[in-house]
Amino acid sequence: MGKSRTGRLSGIRGADKAPRVVVISGLSGSGKTVALRAVEDLNFFCVDNLPVALIGSLISELSRWPSERDIAVGVDIREKEFLGDIDTILGNLRKKCRIEILFLEAETEVLIRRFKETRRPHPLGGKLEDSIRTERLSLDPLRQNADRVIDTSSYTPHQLRGLISSFYVSARGTRGMSVTLISFGFKYGAPQNVDLLFDIRFLPNPHFVPALRHLNGTDSRVGEYVFNNRYSRTFMKKVKDLLAFLLPLYQREGRTYLSIGIGCTGGNHRSPAVVGELAKFIDHEKFDVHVVHRDIS
Repeated sequence: MGKSRTGRLSGIRGADKAPRVVVISGLSGSGKTVALRAVEDLNFFCVDNLPVALIGSLISELSRWPSERDIAVGVDIREKEFLGDIDTILGNLRKKCRIEILFLEAETEVLIRRFKETRRPHPLGGKLEDSIRTERLSLDPLRQNADRVIDTSSYTPHQLRGLISSFYVSARGTRGMSVTLISFGFKYGAPQNVDLLFDIRFLPNPHFVPALRHLNGTDSRVGEYVFNNRYSRTFMKKVKDLLAFLLPLYQREGRTYLSIGIGCTGGNHRSPAVVGELAKFIDHEKFDVHVVHRDIS
């Protein structure tokens, strides 16, 4: 998960108002364009494929603008100079701004499928599998420096856009820490970008009820079935108590976002129902809450 870093901030707006720069990078086909568009909608000043050496100049120029804006910069495999001297460049940038690195990746099979669907060539050319392998190795230094790594294999563009937005929406003047709740099915794999994960496969399963099987967990009838059980009610009470204790502590630590995964077998009934209940509770606790139903049908 994300690694917290602090650097000595100087100059442009003072240590407490230094601009934030989000460097969005990752493997080709992993969703960098979707991520950039998501933060652009949050009023970030976005630049794709800007040479990293020019970020300092961009910060200086934007500091003259009347309104303060955070910055997002897309970086890909073509920034070979940056990759070769990443520690020095990042060190210099952290003296001028609050820099975060968001790195996107996906399974090789998924990347191959995406390239074939879009019929676009890989930036490195050549055989697709070899190009992906080379890019993965070349970008590893940047991945190791990332504050957050997201495996986008199981996300649709719409889901990924919502997830990325949830990471940064709290910095745009909303109530506080942003909490993303992700429902999923374990048979499709657990999401890799969660801070907390709950396995709820012990709860009553509507899949085996013919009248409920064709519905999903956002339907009130499914929720009534799932929660009409003393173990379910006890579980929900204990999870809410835990979150009521943990969320203020995470926020006090300085976290701006938190991801919570709720998983059942297929991600269609129980986990969406639980996520819906927890979303109402977290909203009542005055945190920004965002919901992603990854595997709902």
